[in-house]
Amino acid sequence: MFAIIDIETTGGSPSYSKITEIAIILHDGEQVVDEFSTLINPECFIPYQITQLTGISNEMVREAPPFYEVAKKIIELTEDAVFVAHNVNFDYGFVKAAFKDLGYVYNRKTLCTVRMSRHAFPGFPSYSLGKLCNALDIRLENRHRALGDAKATAILFDRILKSNASIIDDIKNAAIAIPKNLPPQLKDDALSKIPTGITGVYYFHNTLGDVIYVGKSNDIKKRILQHFASGKTKKASRMLNDVAHISIENTGSELIALLLESDEIKKLKPIYNTSQKRTSAVPFYSIYEKMDDAGYVNLYVDRHQEGLESLTTVDSGMEAKKIFERVVEKYNLCLSKCELHNFKGPCFNYQLKKCNGACVSEENPEEYNERVEQAIKSFSFQNQSFFLIGKGREEGEKSVVCIERGHYKGFGYFDANFGYPSVEDLRNQIKSYSHNRDIQMILSKFMKKSIIMNY
Repeated sequence: MFAIIDIETTGGSPSYSKITEIAIILHDGEQVVDEFSTLINPECFIPYQITQLTGISNEMVREAPPFYEVAKKIIELTEDAVFVAHNVNFDYGFVKAAFKDLGYVYNRKTLCTVRMSRHAFPGFPSYSLGKLCNALDIRLENRHRALGDAKATAILFDRILKSNASIIDDIKNAAIAIPKNLPPQLKDDALSKIPTGITGVYYFHNTLGDVIYVGKSNDIKKRILQHFASGKTKKASRMLNDVAHISIENTGSELIALLLESDEIKKLKPIYNTSQKRTSAVPFYSIYEKMDDAGYVNLYVDRHQEGLESLTTVDSGMEAKKIFERVVEKYNLCLSKCELHNFKGPCFNYQLKKCNGACVSEENPEEYNERVEQAIKSFSFQNQSFFLIGKGREEGEKSVVCIERGHYKGFGYFDANFGYPSVEDLRNQIKSYSHNRDIQMILSKFMKKSIIMNY
């Protein structure tokens, strides 16, 4: 049996958003045999932009049942059924989180009609539900309402099955092979519940439920299988013997996976994570600026000093040297003013006419320092306020990381189907996290990979 499910929510994250509507259509592999739908009171405010998208208002859900009143019905309808949805990680993640809030562990096998459509109908420019329905002439009524989307998904699912009766087996066979020697305390079906190709953070728990290891990956399932296949060291073997349960957090964005992993390691202090636990105990370096006697701004690297304002943080002096080499080349800076020429007299680039003569006081300090400021902005976000916009967890969603006056404030997600929200709306999507030197290093490395939105 297949339970084709669609939900509407108050936002994009199951961590702090709630379900406002759910629809379940049961399909026996040949035809639809039952359906159920209801509005759900999320017991929280529905943002205006969500009402614009779904048409579900706070007034509409005021008299609707809260999730706990329909939870039993959902369990009964989906018991022994495969949980099917378009972008299944979104719907399944919300339903799982809603049950978790009730103290119930909700586990079902899942199938994603996006992935199935890619197999059944290769070559389409888009696999969003709306675009697929247009391409396949599937009637889609009441878009962004649970029952309307679920009915369209059920027709799509039926078309997929009829186009290739073995497609479900084909998808399963295309998945990564499961190692024979799984952790002894891990349930046999634990890995089958983890989707492939998900970017995010994963957690290994022991029998008591304690987190013993946190990791991140652009393909969580593949990375977990690598753990199981390569547990040859004593430490790895001990860890795998302790693994009794696995949980995951889909982030969509590699940057957010790194930021979340770093925060979780510091907060949870898992016994098998050795890095990032004690930041202060690990020596690291920072790039600083200083004014010399002639009025030229000099860049230099030194061990990080608390209380001394730095331009950026780096792993080593070698990494700083690479930054200096890059900005010297791009901004025609002087080698001797960037710790790349330690002899008196003109620097080597002056001989090549790549330095304008700051090393021999030929260039005006004001003109030189203007270029230094441009160079600093290329590798430092000190005192700057901006958002980093990246990939979301599903089609149409974007991730957002907030930097305010050079400090990391946190991350969130927003629906990009209607363009970018205002600065204030983006701020409201941000879940707060702590700033520290590991976070600063992560952000510094990802600055060039993200869309920057200044404010």
